[in-house]
Amino acid sequence: MYATRPCGHRYVSTDVYTGAVYARREYSAEMTSQTAHLGNTPSSDQIRRAPKVLLHDHLDGGLRPATVVELARDCGYAQLPDTDPDKLGLWFREAADSGSLERYLETFSHTVAVMQTRDALVRVARECAEDLAADGVVYAEVRYAPEQHLEGGLTLEEVVEAVNEGFRQGERAALEAGRRIRIGALLTAMRHAARALEIAELANRYRDLGVVGFDIAGAEAGYPPTRHLDAFEYLKRENNHFTIHAGEAFGLPSIWQALQWCGADRLGHGVRIIDDIEVREDGTVELGRLAAYVRDKRVPLELCPSSNLQTGAAASYAEHPIGLLRRLHFRVTVNTDNRLMSHTSMSREFEHLVEAFGYTLGDMEWISVNAMKSAFIPFDERLAMINDVIKPGYAALKSEWLFQQTATTSGSAGVQG
Repeated sequence: MYATRPCGHRYVSTDVYTGAVYARREYSAEMTSQTAHLGNTPSSDQIRRAPKVLLHDHLDGGLRPATVVELARDCGYAQLPDTDPDKLGLWFREAADSGSLERYLETFSHTVAVMQTRDALVRVARECAEDLAADGVVYAEVRYAPEQHLEGGLTLEEVVEAVNEGFRQGERAALEAGRRIRIGALLTAMRHAARALEIAELANRYRDLGVVGFDIAGAEAGYPPTRHLDAFEYLKRENNHFTIHAGEAFGLPSIWQALQWCGADRLGHGVRIIDDIEVREDGTVELGRLAAYVRDKRVPLELCPSSNLQTGAAASYAEHPIGLLRRLHFRVTVNTDNRLMSHTSMSREFEHLVEAFGYTLGDMEWISVNAMKSAFIPFDERLAMINDVIKPGYAALKSEWLFQQTATTSGSAGVQG
């Protein structure tokens, strides 16, 4: 087990049983800095058009405000804080930014309440696919907890089939609009409940029918992932994939258990791995044993910058750990978490990072390839997405910039002449 103690810009990890400071691997800031930028600093339009990959997005956290209002009216739900879509959208954002966990969790009580019928689930999933495709997302894994959608009398199987149907409808609608997207579902079990094995078995039954993996979510403190070892052991025996929400609010012990006890393929958030990294005054960087393991094993980190700011994992985009983790070549990915509550999209997330860290199209491509490598679909399909969709998309945007630069330079030369 691990504990951390801050020391200026340093985070020192110790074994809580022995008190021994872990041995570290040292790296200089010069060695780990990016030596070159590929491509240009992208415009907002280029960011939107760039092919993006999303691994961490909650279905019940991404509804359109107008849809929430209409579904509430249809099902007779009368507890919305406002029935004007614009005002309701603002309420969701302010509640998520309030710093109150109770108010933040209240936002989900409203979205889940209007997602209790087959038609509602189909609609929400369809619109999710359409919205992501319009934002330039070409592949997404969207997660939801089937156990939260049973109040209207649906079975777990009917919930999964409704969401899958909605995703397929959304993919077809996007294609008709000239866009391409593929969506896989992640079935989530709530870590405070006792249905993880049941949901894991459900994910396994639907693994060739649109479901690509499993997850646990909910409050980390007091609900360690080891409470659900039976579910993870079952999935490993079935050669199935799973990610675990870990290292968002609780820290290194959550990450350690998710990896070493449960065997997670990816870390949902994982941002607190920064607590096992020390940045010295002279710029050298040392990795603790857990951080080194995560990097060496190429464990994907499902980082969600805007959401992390709301939950206090970082004070600003410029101070978000993704800057250091990217420079140290961890397998970082960029994600939305809850698009409604964070008033965000994949394009907005990258816009913030471009502004904070000067990311280029080359950085965006690197992160998108990281995400596609880490997806839960078969290897040959991931490779095809990388080689036939992602890399050509970024190559076209880089070429576009090159010709724009040439035209600008030529025009300037003509004026001067």
